[in-house]
Amino acid sequence: MITFLVGIVLLIVGYFTYGKFVEKMFGVNEKRSTPAFTHDDGVDYLPMNTTKNSLIQLLNIAGVGPIFGPIMGALYGPVAFLWIVFGCIFAGAVHDYLTGMISIRNRGAHLPELAGKFLGKVMKHVVNAFAVLLLLLVGTVFVTAPAGLLHSLMNGWVTMGLILAAIFIYYTLATLLPIDKIIGRFYPIFGALLLISALGVGAGLVITGAPIPEVSFSNFHPDNAPIFPLLFLTISCGALSGFHATQTPIISRTTQSEKHGRKIFYGMMIAEGIIAMIWAAAAMSLFNGPVGLNELLASGGPAAIVSEASTLMLGAIGGTLAILGVIILPITSGDTAFRSARMIIADYFKFSQKKVLNRLWISLPLFALSFALTKIDFTLLWRYFSWANQSTAVIALFVGAMYLYIAKKNYWVPLIPGMFMLMATTTYILNAPIGFRLSLSTSYLGASIITVILVALFFHAAKKARNNKIPLEDDVSGWDNVA
Repeated sequence: MITFLVGIVLLIVGYFTYGKFVEKMFGVNEKRSTPAFTHDDGVDYLPMNTTKNSLIQLLNIAGVGPIFGPIMGALYGPVAFLWIVFGCIFAGAVHDYLTGMISIRNRGAHLPELAGKFLGKVMKHVVNAFAVLLLLLVGTVFVTAPAGLLHSLMNGWVTMGLILAAIFIYYTLATLLPIDKIIGRFYPIFGALLLISALGVGAGLVITGAPIPEVSFSNFHPDNAPIFPLLFLTISCGALSGFHATQTPIISRTTQSEKHGRKIFYGMMIAEGIIAMIWAAAAMSLFNGPVGLNELLASGGPAAIVSEASTLMLGAIGGTLAILGVIILPITSGDTAFRSARMIIADYFKFSQKKVLNRLWISLPLFALSFALTKIDFTLLWRYFSWANQSTAVIALFVGAMYLYIAKKNYWVPLIPGMFMLMATTTYILNAPIGFRLSLSTSYLGASIITVILVALFFHAAKKARNNKIPLEDDVSGWDNVA
Protein backbone atom coordinates (compact mmCIF):
# COMPACT_ATOMS: atom_id res chain seq x y z
CA MET A 1 0.00 0.00 0.00
CA ILE A 2 2.83 2.44 0.86
CA THR A 3 4.43 1.99 -2.58
CA PHE A 4 1.10 2.72 -4.24
CA LEU A 5 0.44 5.88 -2.22
CA VAL A 6 4.01 7.16 -2.56
CA GLY A 7 3.79 6.57 -6.31
CA ILE A 8 0.66 8.73 -6.55
CA VAL A 9 2.35 11.49 -4.56
CA LEU A 10 5.47 11.33 -6.75
CA LEU A 11 3.38 11.75 -9.88
CA ILE A 12 1.71 14.87 -8.49
CA VAL A 13 5.01 16.31 -7.27
CA GLY A 14 6.55 15.52 -10.67
CA TYR A 15 4.01 17.79 -12.36
CA PHE A 16 4.95 20.77 -10.19
CA THR A 17 8.72 20.17 -10.30
CA TYR A 18 9.98 18.34 -13.38
CA GLY A 19 7.02 19.59 -15.40
CA LYS A 20 7.95 23.17 -14.49
CA PHE A 21 11.59 22.44 -15.37
CA VAL A 22 10.64 21.10 -18.83
CA GLU A 23 8.37 24.11 -19.43
CA LYS A 24 11.15 26.55 -18.51
CA MET A 25 13.67 24.65 -20.62
CA PHE A 26 11.39 24.78 -23.67
CA GLY A 27 10.74 28.49 -23.27
CA VAL A 28 7.07 29.50 -23.41
CA ASN A 29 6.18 32.56 -25.46
CA GLU A 30 2.84 33.84 -24.16
CA LYS A 31 2.69 36.63 -26.75
CA ARG A 32 2.93 34.33 -29.76
CA SER A 33 -0.40 33.67 -31.50
CA THR A 34 -1.38 30.01 -31.59
CA PRO A 35 -2.79 28.09 -34.59
CA ALA A 36 -6.25 28.25 -32.98
CA PHE A 37 -6.30 31.92 -33.98
CA THR A 38 -3.97 32.11 -36.99
CA HIS A 39 -5.65 29.17 -38.79
CA ASP A 40 -9.18 29.30 -37.39
CA ASP A 41 -11.39 27.33 -39.83
CA GLY A 42 -14.27 26.41 -37.54
CA VAL A 43 -13.59 22.68 -38.03
CA ASP A 44 -10.22 21.55 -36.65
CA TYR A 45 -8.68 24.93 -35.84
CA LEU A 46 -10.62 26.99 -33.30
CA PRO A 47 -9.92 28.33 -29.78
CA MET A 48 -11.32 26.49 -26.75
CA ASN A 49 -10.75 27.18 -23.04
CA THR A 50 -8.06 25.41 -21.01
CA THR A 51 -10.38 23.26 -18.90
CA LYS A 52 -12.16 21.93 -21.96
CA ASN A 53 -8.88 21.34 -23.80
CA SER A 54 -7.42 19.52 -20.78
CA LEU A 55 -10.38 17.15 -20.42
CA ILE A 56 -10.45 16.48 -24.16
CA GLN A 57 -6.71 15.79 -24.12
CA LEU A 58 -7.12 13.39 -21.19
CA LEU A 59 -9.89 11.47 -22.91
CA ASN A 60 -7.98 11.50 -26.23
CA ILE A 61 -4.90 9.88 -24.73
CA ALA A 62 -6.59 7.69 -22.09
CA GLY A 63 -8.11 4.85 -24.06
CA VAL A 64 -8.07 1.32 -22.69
CA GLY A 65 -4.28 1.73 -22.57
CA PRO A 66 -3.95 3.07 -18.98
CA ILE A 67 -6.37 0.34 -17.83
CA PHE A 68 -5.79 -2.79 -19.91
CA GLY A 69 -2.02 -2.20 -20.19
CA PRO A 70 -1.40 -1.85 -16.41
CA ILE A 71 -3.73 -4.81 -15.73
CA MET A 72 -1.60 -7.03 -17.99
CA GLY A 73 1.58 -5.37 -16.68
CA ALA A 74 0.52 -6.23 -13.12
CA LEU A 75 1.52 -9.83 -13.89
CA TYR A 76 5.13 -8.70 -13.50
CA GLY A 77 4.47 -7.50 -9.95
CA PRO A 78 5.14 -4.12 -8.27
CA VAL A 79 8.02 -3.34 -10.62
CA ALA A 80 5.18 -2.12 -12.84
CA PHE A 81 4.60 0.73 -10.37
CA LEU A 82 8.17 1.97 -10.93
CA TRP A 83 7.75 2.07 -14.71
CA ILE A 84 4.42 3.89 -14.46
CA VAL A 85 5.74 6.56 -12.06
CA PHE A 86 9.17 7.26 -13.50
CA GLY A 87 8.17 6.53 -17.07
CA CYS A 88 5.29 8.98 -16.81
CA ILE A 89 7.31 11.82 -15.21
CA PHE A 90 10.53 11.55 -17.22
CA ALA A 91 9.34 10.05 -20.52
CA GLY A 92 5.60 10.10 -21.18
CA ALA A 93 4.79 13.59 -19.93
CA VAL A 94 7.94 14.98 -21.59
CA HIS A 95 6.92 13.26 -24.83
CA ASP A 96 3.40 14.72 -24.70
CA TYR A 97 4.50 18.23 -23.73
CA LEU A 98 7.18 18.56 -26.39
CA THR A 99 4.97 17.05 -29.10
CA GLY A 100 2.17 19.45 -28.25
CA MET A 101 4.32 22.56 -27.94
CA ILE A 102 6.39 21.91 -31.08
CA SER A 103 3.13 21.33 -32.94
CA ILE A 104 1.83 24.68 -31.68
CA ARG A 105 5.00 26.34 -32.96
CA ASN A 106 4.44 24.70 -36.36
CA ARG A 107 0.79 25.61 -37.21
CA GLY A 108 -0.57 22.55 -35.38
CA ALA A 109 1.37 20.08 -37.54
CA HIS A 110 1.04 16.34 -36.89
CA LEU A 111 3.98 14.03 -36.21
CA PRO A 112 4.69 13.10 -39.87
CA GLU A 113 5.13 16.79 -40.77
CA LEU A 114 7.32 17.37 -37.73
CA ALA A 115 9.41 14.27 -38.45
CA GLY A 116 9.86 15.41 -42.05
CA LYS A 117 11.02 18.84 -40.94
CA PHE A 118 13.36 17.82 -38.14
CA LEU A 119 14.46 14.28 -39.11
CA GLY A 120 14.48 14.51 -42.91
CA LYS A 121 12.01 14.29 -45.81
CA VAL A 122 12.24 10.50 -46.02
CA MET A 123 11.03 10.26 -42.41
CA LYS A 124 7.94 12.28 -43.32
CA HIS A 125 6.76 9.54 -45.66
CA VAL A 126 7.78 6.72 -43.31
CA VAL A 127 6.13 8.26 -40.27
CA ASN A 128 3.02 9.20 -42.23
CA ALA A 129 2.39 5.56 -43.16
CA PHE A 130 3.40 4.42 -39.69
CA ALA A 131 1.12 6.92 -37.93
CA VAL A 132 -1.92 6.06 -40.05
CA LEU A 133 -1.32 2.35 -39.41
CA LEU A 134 -1.02 2.99 -35.67
CA LEU A 135 -4.20 5.07 -35.61
CA LEU A 136 -6.05 2.40 -37.57
CA LEU A 137 -4.94 -0.23 -35.04
CA VAL A 138 -5.88 2.08 -32.16
CA GLY A 139 -9.30 2.77 -33.61
CA THR A 140 -9.91 -0.95 -34.08
CA VAL A 141 -8.68 -1.93 -30.61
CA PHE A 142 -10.82 0.85 -29.16
CA VAL A 143 -13.88 -0.48 -30.98
CA THR A 144 -13.60 -4.12 -29.95
CA ALA A 145 -12.74 -3.46 -26.27
CA PRO A 146 -15.74 -1.24 -25.38
CA ALA A 147 -18.04 -3.35 -27.55
CA GLY A 148 -17.05 -6.40 -25.51
CA LEU A 149 -17.66 -4.59 -22.23
CA LEU A 150 -21.07 -3.32 -23.38
CA HIS A 151 -22.04 -6.78 -24.60
CA SER A 152 -21.14 -8.23 -21.20
CA LEU A 153 -22.83 -5.41 -19.27
CA MET A 154 -26.11 -6.00 -21.15
CA ASN A 155 -25.86 -9.79 -20.64
CA GLY A 156 -25.72 -10.35 -24.39
CA TRP A 157 -29.25 -9.21 -25.18
CA VAL A 158 -27.82 -6.81 -27.78
CA THR A 159 -25.65 -8.49 -30.40
CA MET A 160 -21.99 -7.59 -30.82
CA GLY A 161 -22.65 -6.67 -34.44
CA LEU A 162 -25.24 -4.09 -33.47
CA ILE A 163 -22.97 -2.61 -30.78
CA LEU A 164 -20.08 -2.37 -33.24
CA ALA A 165 -22.35 -0.65 -35.77
CA ALA A 166 -23.51 1.89 -33.17
CA ILE A 167 -19.92 2.72 -32.18
CA PHE A 168 -18.89 3.16 -35.82
CA ILE A 169 -21.84 5.49 -36.43
CA TYR A 170 -20.70 7.61 -33.49
CA TYR A 171 -17.10 7.53 -34.78
CA THR A 172 -18.29 8.76 -38.17
CA LEU A 173 -20.04 11.77 -36.65
CA ALA A 174 -17.19 12.62 -34.29
CA THR A 175 -14.63 12.33 -37.10
CA LEU A 176 -16.51 14.48 -39.61
CA LEU A 177 -18.14 17.22 -37.54
CA PRO A 178 -16.28 20.31 -36.24
CA ILE A 179 -14.42 19.54 -33.01
CA ASP A 180 -16.65 21.74 -30.86
CA LYS A 181 -19.91 20.04 -31.93
CA ILE A 182 -19.55 16.63 -30.26
CA ILE A 183 -16.07 16.32 -28.77
CA GLY A 184 -16.03 19.81 -27.29
CA ARG A 185 -19.53 19.47 -25.81
CA PHE A 186 -19.59 15.96 -24.35
CA TYR A 187 -15.98 15.22 -23.42
CA PRO A 188 -16.03 17.35 -20.24
CA ILE A 189 -18.96 15.23 -19.00
CA PHE A 190 -17.24 12.02 -20.01
CA GLY A 191 -14.04 13.25 -18.35
CA ALA A 192 -15.84 13.75 -15.05
CA LEU A 193 -17.24 10.20 -15.22
CA LEU A 194 -13.79 8.81 -16.03
CA LEU A 195 -12.15 10.55 -13.06
CA ILE A 196 -14.95 9.62 -10.65
CA SER A 197 -14.83 5.94 -11.63
CA ALA A 198 -11.02 5.72 -11.38
CA LEU A 199 -10.83 7.62 -8.10
CA GLY A 200 -13.70 5.51 -6.75
CA VAL A 201 -11.78 2.29 -7.39
CA GLY A 202 -8.61 3.86 -5.94
CA ALA A 203 -10.41 5.03 -2.80
CA GLY A 204 -11.95 1.58 -2.43
CA LEU A 205 -8.49 -0.01 -2.48
CA VAL A 206 -7.27 2.31 0.27
CA ILE A 207 -10.39 2.12 2.48
CA THR A 208 -10.61 -1.68 2.35
CA GLY A 209 -6.88 -2.03 2.94
CA ALA A 210 -6.33 -4.06 -0.19
CA PRO A 211 -3.06 -6.06 -0.05
CA ILE A 212 -1.23 -4.00 -2.64
CA PRO A 213 2.36 -5.33 -2.80
CA GLU A 214 5.33 -3.13 -1.96
CA VAL A 215 8.14 -2.19 -4.33
CA SER A 216 10.23 -5.02 -5.71
CA PHE A 217 12.47 -5.59 -8.71
CA SER A 218 11.57 -9.30 -8.81
CA ASN A 219 9.71 -10.75 -11.76
CA PHE A 220 6.39 -12.24 -10.62
CA HIS A 221 5.12 -13.17 -14.09
CA PRO A 222 3.67 -16.73 -14.00
CA ASP A 223 5.21 -17.52 -17.40
CA ASN A 224 8.52 -15.85 -16.45
CA ALA A 225 8.19 -13.44 -19.39
CA PRO A 226 11.19 -11.06 -19.31
CA ILE A 227 10.62 -7.65 -17.73
CA PHE A 228 12.81 -6.07 -20.40
CA PRO A 229 11.53 -5.43 -22.96
CA LEU A 230 7.99 -6.77 -22.45
CA LEU A 231 6.89 -4.66 -19.47
CA PHE A 232 7.78 -1.46 -21.31
CA LEU A 233 5.62 -2.39 -24.28
CA THR A 234 2.78 -3.88 -22.25
CA ILE A 235 2.33 -0.72 -20.17
CA SER A 236 2.45 2.11 -22.70
CA CYS A 237 -0.45 4.49 -22.02
CA GLY A 238 0.05 5.50 -18.40
CA ALA A 239 3.85 5.60 -18.76
CA LEU A 240 4.91 6.42 -22.33
CA SER A 241 2.79 6.14 -25.46
CA GLY A 242 3.44 7.15 -29.06
CA PHE A 243 -0.32 7.25 -29.65
CA HIS A 244 -0.30 10.51 -27.68
CA ALA A 245 1.90 12.09 -30.36
CA THR A 246 -0.96 11.58 -32.79
CA GLN A 247 -3.47 13.16 -30.40
CA THR A 248 -1.70 16.25 -29.04
CA PRO A 249 -1.84 18.10 -32.42
CA ILE A 250 -5.64 17.92 -32.22
CA ILE A 251 -5.48 20.08 -29.09
CA SER A 252 -2.51 22.14 -30.29
CA ARG A 253 -4.95 23.46 -32.89
CA THR A 254 -7.41 24.60 -30.20
CA THR A 255 -5.02 25.87 -27.48
CA GLN A 256 -5.35 29.59 -26.82
CA SER A 257 -1.89 30.27 -25.34
CA GLU A 258 1.46 28.52 -25.00
CA LYS A 259 1.30 29.04 -21.22
CA HIS A 260 -1.54 26.50 -21.09
CA GLY A 261 0.71 23.75 -22.49
CA ARG A 262 2.02 22.35 -19.20
CA LYS A 263 -1.47 21.85 -17.78
CA ILE A 264 -2.89 20.40 -20.98
CA PHE A 265 -0.04 18.19 -22.21
CA TYR A 266 2.23 17.42 -19.25
CA GLY A 267 -0.55 17.54 -16.64
CA MET A 268 -2.99 15.24 -18.38
CA MET A 269 -0.26 12.64 -18.85
CA ILE A 270 0.29 12.74 -15.09
CA ALA A 271 -3.46 12.25 -14.61
CA GLU A 272 -3.31 9.24 -16.91
CA GLY A 273 -0.41 7.88 -14.86
CA ILE A 274 -2.55 8.07 -11.72
CA ILE A 275 -5.32 6.13 -13.48
CA ALA A 276 -2.75 3.52 -14.53
CA MET A 277 -1.47 3.20 -10.94
CA ILE A 278 -4.99 2.58 -9.64
CA TRP A 279 -5.77 -0.20 -12.11
CA ALA A 280 -2.36 -1.83 -11.72
CA ALA A 281 -2.88 -1.83 -7.93
CA ALA A 282 -6.37 -3.32 -8.31
CA ALA A 283 -5.08 -6.08 -10.58
CA MET A 284 -2.20 -6.92 -8.20
CA SER A 285 -4.25 -7.04 -5.02
CA LEU A 286 -7.75 -8.40 -5.74
CA PHE A 287 -7.17 -11.72 -7.52
CA ASN A 288 -4.89 -13.81 -5.28
CA GLY A 289 -1.63 -12.73 -6.86
CA PRO A 290 -0.20 -13.08 -10.38
CA VAL A 291 -1.35 -16.70 -10.80
CA GLY A 292 -4.99 -15.88 -10.05
CA LEU A 293 -4.76 -12.75 -12.19
CA ASN A 294 -3.29 -14.74 -15.06
CA GLU A 295 -6.09 -17.31 -14.88
CA LEU A 296 -8.79 -14.63 -14.99
CA LEU A 297 -7.01 -12.88 -17.87
CA ALA A 298 -6.87 -16.18 -19.76
CA SER A 299 -10.58 -16.80 -19.30
CA GLY A 300 -12.05 -13.31 -19.72
CA GLY A 301 -9.27 -10.90 -20.72
CA PRO A 302 -8.65 -7.46 -19.16
CA ALA A 303 -12.36 -6.60 -19.49
CA ALA A 304 -13.16 -9.31 -16.93
CA ILE A 305 -10.69 -7.74 -14.49
CA VAL A 306 -12.31 -4.33 -14.95
CA SER A 307 -15.78 -5.72 -14.31
CA GLU A 308 -14.76 -7.78 -11.29
CA ALA A 309 -12.63 -5.06 -9.66
CA SER A 310 -15.27 -2.37 -10.19
CA THR A 311 -17.99 -4.48 -8.59
CA LEU A 312 -15.78 -5.54 -5.67
CA MET A 313 -14.75 -1.97 -4.85
CA LEU A 314 -17.94 -0.06 -5.59
CA GLY A 315 -20.82 -2.51 -5.42
CA ALA A 316 -23.34 -3.30 -8.14
CA ILE A 317 -24.45 0.28 -8.91
CA GLY A 318 -21.09 1.95 -8.40
CA GLY A 319 -19.38 -0.85 -10.29
CA THR A 320 -21.71 -0.39 -13.23
CA LEU A 321 -20.91 3.33 -13.31
CA ALA A 322 -17.19 2.53 -13.15
CA ILE A 323 -17.52 0.09 -16.04
CA LEU A 324 -19.37 2.76 -18.03
CA GLY A 325 -16.43 5.08 -17.36
CA VAL A 326 -14.05 2.46 -18.69
CA ILE A 327 -16.26 1.93 -21.75
CA ILE A 328 -16.20 5.66 -22.47
CA LEU A 329 -12.39 5.73 -22.31
CA PRO A 330 -11.65 3.74 -25.47
CA ILE A 331 -14.60 5.20 -27.37
CA THR A 332 -13.36 8.74 -26.70
CA SER A 333 -9.90 7.76 -27.94
CA GLY A 334 -11.09 5.76 -30.91
CA ASP A 335 -13.05 8.69 -32.32
CA THR A 336 -10.06 11.03 -32.11
CA ALA A 337 -7.81 8.30 -33.53
CA PHE A 338 -9.87 8.31 -36.70
CA ARG A 339 -10.11 12.11 -36.60
CA SER A 340 -6.33 12.35 -36.29
CA ALA A 341 -5.85 9.87 -39.16
CA ARG A 342 -8.13 11.99 -41.34
CA MET A 343 -6.17 15.15 -40.48
CA ILE A 344 -2.79 13.48 -41.12
CA ILE A 345 -3.87 12.19 -44.54
CA ALA A 346 -5.39 15.58 -45.41
CA ASP A 347 -2.19 17.39 -44.40
CA TYR A 348 -0.05 14.94 -46.37
CA PHE A 349 -1.99 15.47 -49.60
CA LYS A 350 -2.80 19.15 -48.81
CA PHE A 351 -6.49 18.28 -49.10
CA SER A 352 -8.79 21.01 -47.73
CA GLN A 353 -11.07 19.85 -44.91
CA LYS A 354 -13.55 22.73 -44.92
CA LYS A 355 -16.12 20.70 -46.86
CA VAL A 356 -17.82 17.70 -45.24
CA LEU A 357 -17.55 15.67 -48.46
CA ASN A 358 -13.76 16.05 -48.45
CA ARG A 359 -13.64 14.70 -44.90
CA LEU A 360 -15.94 11.83 -45.86
CA TRP A 361 -13.77 10.64 -48.79
CA ILE A 362 -10.85 10.17 -46.39
CA SER A 363 -12.83 8.73 -43.46
CA LEU A 364 -14.91 6.02 -45.15
CA PRO A 365 -11.96 3.84 -46.31
CA LEU A 366 -10.49 4.08 -42.78
CA PHE A 367 -13.72 2.83 -41.23
CA ALA A 368 -13.98 0.00 -43.76
CA LEU A 369 -10.44 -1.18 -42.99
CA SER A 370 -11.03 -0.92 -39.27
CA PHE A 371 -14.23 -2.95 -39.46
CA ALA A 372 -12.33 -5.69 -41.27
CA LEU A 373 -9.66 -5.67 -38.54
CA THR A 374 -12.28 -6.23 -35.81
CA LYS A 375 -12.41 -9.85 -37.01
CA ILE A 376 -8.80 -10.37 -35.83
CA ASP A 377 -8.04 -11.65 -32.31
CA PHE A 378 -7.70 -8.81 -29.77
CA THR A 379 -4.51 -10.23 -28.23
CA LEU A 380 -2.76 -10.33 -31.61
CA LEU A 381 -3.91 -6.79 -32.40
CA TRP A 382 -2.60 -5.60 -29.04
CA ARG A 383 0.88 -7.03 -29.76
CA TYR A 384 1.15 -5.16 -33.04
CA PHE A 385 -0.34 -2.06 -31.46
CA SER A 386 2.17 -2.16 -28.58
CA TRP A 387 5.20 -2.30 -30.88
CA ALA A 388 3.86 0.30 -33.33
CA ASN A 389 2.84 2.51 -30.43
CA GLN A 390 6.21 2.53 -28.69
CA SER A 391 8.11 2.88 -31.97
CA THR A 392 6.07 6.02 -32.62
CA ALA A 393 7.04 7.27 -29.16
CA VAL A 394 10.71 6.84 -30.08
CA ILE A 395 10.24 8.93 -33.22
CA ALA A 396 8.40 11.65 -31.30
CA LEU A 397 11.09 11.81 -28.60
CA PHE A 398 13.81 12.08 -31.25
CA VAL A 399 11.87 14.90 -32.92
CA GLY A 400 11.79 16.67 -29.56
CA ALA A 401 15.50 16.08 -29.06
CA MET A 402 16.29 17.44 -32.54
CA TYR A 403 14.19 20.56 -31.91
CA LEU A 404 16.01 21.24 -28.63
CA TYR A 405 19.43 20.49 -30.15
CA ILE A 406 18.83 23.05 -32.90
CA ALA A 407 17.58 25.51 -30.26
CA LYS A 408 20.75 24.84 -28.20
CA LYS A 409 18.72 23.64 -25.23
CA ASN A 410 18.88 20.49 -23.08
CA TYR A 411 18.16 17.85 -25.71
CA TRP A 412 19.10 15.03 -23.30
CA VAL A 413 15.70 15.42 -21.59
CA PRO A 414 13.85 13.67 -24.45
CA LEU A 415 16.86 11.86 -25.93
CA ILE A 416 17.60 9.63 -22.91
CA PRO A 417 14.08 8.15 -22.72
CA GLY A 418 14.09 7.97 -26.52
CA MET A 419 17.28 5.88 -26.48
CA PHE A 420 15.89 3.63 -23.75
CA MET A 421 12.67 2.95 -25.63
CA LEU A 422 14.55 2.50 -28.91
CA MET A 423 16.50 -0.28 -27.21
CA ALA A 424 13.29 -1.81 -25.82
CA THR A 425 11.30 -1.76 -29.07
CA THR A 426 14.21 -3.08 -31.12
CA THR A 427 14.82 -5.90 -28.64
CA TYR A 428 11.15 -6.80 -28.79
CA ILE A 429 10.84 -6.96 -32.56
CA LEU A 430 14.05 -9.00 -32.85
CA ASN A 431 12.85 -11.50 -30.22
CA ALA A 432 9.05 -11.60 -30.55
CA PRO A 433 7.01 -14.20 -32.44
CA ILE A 434 5.57 -11.36 -34.55
CA GLY A 435 9.16 -10.27 -35.31
CA PHE A 436 12.43 -12.09 -36.09
CA ARG A 437 12.19 -14.79 -33.36
CA LEU A 438 15.85 -14.44 -32.31
CA SER A 439 17.03 -15.57 -28.89
CA LEU A 440 16.75 -12.98 -26.12
CA SER A 441 20.53 -12.67 -25.70
CA THR A 442 21.01 -12.20 -29.45
CA SER A 443 18.19 -9.66 -29.47
CA TYR A 444 19.84 -7.66 -26.66
CA LEU A 445 23.10 -7.56 -28.62
CA GLY A 446 21.44 -6.67 -31.90
CA ALA A 447 19.32 -3.97 -30.28
CA SER A 448 22.38 -2.45 -28.62
CA ILE A 449 24.22 -2.22 -31.92
CA ILE A 450 21.18 -0.75 -33.74
CA THR A 451 20.63 1.79 -30.95
CA VAL A 452 24.25 2.98 -31.04
CA ILE A 453 24.17 3.33 -34.83
CA LEU A 454 20.88 5.26 -34.87
CA VAL A 455 21.96 7.60 -32.05
CA ALA A 456 25.20 8.31 -33.91
CA LEU A 457 23.16 9.10 -37.03
CA PHE A 458 20.97 11.37 -34.94
CA PHE A 459 23.92 13.45 -33.77
CA HIS A 460 25.30 13.63 -37.30
CA ALA A 461 21.95 14.88 -38.58
CA ALA A 462 21.51 17.22 -35.60
CA LYS A 463 24.80 19.00 -36.22
CA LYS A 464 23.91 19.37 -39.89
CA ALA A 465 20.44 20.71 -39.03
CA ARG A 466 21.86 23.25 -36.59
CA ASN A 467 24.41 24.44 -39.13
CA ASN A 468 21.66 24.78 -41.74
CA LYS A 469 19.61 26.76 -39.22
CA ILE A 470 16.35 24.89 -39.72
CA PRO A 471 13.61 27.25 -38.46
CA LEU A 472 11.99 26.13 -35.23
CA GLU A 473 8.77 27.98 -35.99
CA ASP A 474 7.03 27.24 -39.26
CA ASP A 475 6.19 29.86 -41.85
CA VAL A 476 2.40 29.61 -42.15
CA SER A 477 2.28 31.12 -45.64
CA GLY A 478 0.95 28.76 -48.27
CA TRP A 479 -1.00 26.64 -45.81
CA ASP A 480 -4.34 28.42 -45.93
CA ASN A 481 -5.64 25.90 -48.41
CA VAL A 482 -4.86 23.05 -45.96
CA ALA A 483 -6.39 24.66 -42.92
